[in-house]
Formats: sequence, C-alpha cells, structure tokens
Amino acid sequence: MNKCHIAYLACAAALLGTGLGAAPSAAGHTVHLVRPGESIQRAVDSARPGDTVLLAHGTHHGSVDVTTPGLTLRGMGRGTVLVPEAGAGTTTVATGGAGAERAAANCAAAGNGICVTGTKDHGVDGVTIASLTVTGFAKTGIHADEADRLTVRNVSAVRNGVWGIATERSARGVFRGNTARDNGDAGLFLANTVKLEEGATDTGGTVVEHNRLEGNRIGVTVRRLRNLTVAGNHLTGNCAAVFVVGDENKPKAGLVTVRANRIERNNKSCPKTARLDALQGSGIVLTGTEDNLITQNVIRDNVGTSPLSGGIVVFKSFVGTTSERNRISDNVLEGNSPADLVNTDPGEGNTFQGNSCLSSRPAGLC
Repeated sequence: MNKCHIAYLACAAALLGTGLGAAPSAAGHTVHLVRPGESIQRAVDSARPGDTVLLAHGTHHGSVDVTTPGLTLRGMGRGTVLVPEAGAGTTTVATGGAGAERAAANCAAAGNGICVTGTKDHGVDGVTIASLTVTGFAKTGIHADEADRLTVRNVSAVRNGVWGIATERSARGVFRGNTARDNGDAGLFLANTVKLEEGATDTGGTVVEHNRLEGNRIGVTVRRLRNLTVAGNHLTGNCAAVFVVGDENKPKAGLVTVRANRIERNNKSCPKTARLDALQGSGIVLTGTEDNLITQNVIRDNVGTSPLSGGIVVFKSFVGTTSERNRISDNVLEGNSPADLVNTDPGEGNTFQGNSCLSSRPAGLC
C-alpha cells in the first residue's frame, strides 16, 4: 500500500512512477494506493476522514468494511474488480492485522463485498464508493447500514447472490451511473430495515438516477421509505423493473417520484417466493403506498401473466394495505400485457391522467 499526501503534484508523480495516476485531492488529504494482493481493509482502517483509498486496476480479493466518515473508496474503472476471497467467511484478509481481519471477516461472513457500517448513535457520513466492479458475493455487492449521504457512482454490481447495491436505515444517498446486472434479487435495494417491522423512514431526498439495471429479479426496489426520486434510469431484462412497496406499518411508504425512466422488455421469469408471487413482465408496481408521482416514463413491451404483470400496476399489498392518492400521469406506454395500465387496488384517490396508452384494466384509464 502506498500513501501520498496531497500536495497533488507530489502524489501524482509518485503514482505515475508506478504506472498509475491519481485524481487531484484537497490539500492535506491522503491517497492510499492498494494493489491487487494487498489489504484493502488495512488501507481503509488507516485512512482519515477525507482520504481516498484507491484500488489499482486488476482483481482484488476479499471484503471490506468502511466505518470512517468522508472516505472515498475508488477503483480505476470496470477493470478494478473485487471478488470474494477463497473460503470467504472464515479467512478474508491475510495481511491487514487482527482488527482489519475482523472487520473484513464480519462483512464477508454476512455475504457482502463492501460494507458501509454505522450505528444508530454513530452513523457514517459522506462515504463515496466509485469506479469499480464488485461481483460474485453471496449476498450483496455493496451494503450500507446507517449511512448518511452515501454516494455510489460508476459501480458495476454483477452476479451477486441477493442484491447488487443495498441500503438500510440510510438517508440522503446518491446512486448515479451504476450498472447492476444479473443479481439474485434487486439490482438496487433501498429499505428502512429488513430485520424489524417498522414504519417507513424519510430518506431526506435520496436520488437514484442514470443507472442501468438489467437481468435482476427486480431492477429497483424501494421498500418502506418516503421522499425519494428514481429518475432517468434504463431498466430491461429484469422480471420486474421498479417496485415501490409498503405495508401496514405507520408512517406509510410513499412520496416517491418515478420519473423519465426507460422501462423495456422486463420479461425474465422469476418463481414465487415466500413473500412475493411469481414475477414476469412488470414495469412499475405500486403496492401499499401513498402519494407517489409516476410521470414521463417510457414503458414498452413488458409482458407476463403474473398478478403483478403490466406496464404500470397499482396493487393492494399482500398484507391487505391499499395504495392511495398516487398520481400516474404523462407516461408513454405500449405493448405491455395484460395491459399498459392496471389498477386492482380499491384504495382511494389514485389518478391516471395524460398517459399515452392503448389498454387498461379496468377499461377507461388511458
């Protein structure tokens, strides 16, 4: 591992001397360069707020747990790849020291590649994960808990067992320019918590934009959250593209804007699970939520026979909670089956206005 105090020119010269370059950083911050085979966790543990841990091009093995606020963990593009250590969950880092080994091992034992871990009393603020590929982990490529202002950008999360990128109990996140492909459940999974029954939490304006989500069970899942925007994403080849999900807990999930996304041919077939019916051909699904705005999306050729199939589907939740006061307006829909617009929810105040479409259930929504 190399350290470079910025003094950018001195750092750049040192890194270029190894055939590697670094972007400018603020004066007084440090870039910790980690080459394949070296301990990422050791670099992360020695970093201070504002530092960058820079992963060189190549394949890195093991998991890493980030608890330092303001840290940037960055690769050099898709060719910087993080994969599990052989025998992950027992021995993950051989060179990081006992503390580093414990942190990485805990992340790996949970099945994750990169963990951003705060606590209720000490959230981790302002972490950035950028410009790398994370693949092959049993649960999640990147998992954050109690993270405020987390940024994940230009990351490829590919073929992870459950989620590509996931957050719980986190707020004010930015997820931009990522690719999540062929993950076992959601490419992007944002939730209050999966461990407890609690009401929806306010994300403070989390943004999910300009991502590509392909070949997952669900492209983006927003679960038991409020105040969030999903915009400008391309979702294709999933079993379902976007789920906005609530339940009987209070406050109710909602105030989510889904805007200007391209949602096409999400026709992969996924079997029924303990919590959810079989999925195929779902564009945007609202279930058990309120006061959402679904607007200016282009939704084409999503075809299936699931109860949740269709272009835009408003569906009473599986625990019986209705969706209310949702506005579905100014979307372009065509070629979706069983219909472009589907409303099977008896909840009050759901409106469909200004949409360009040919078919709906019940009739008259287009």
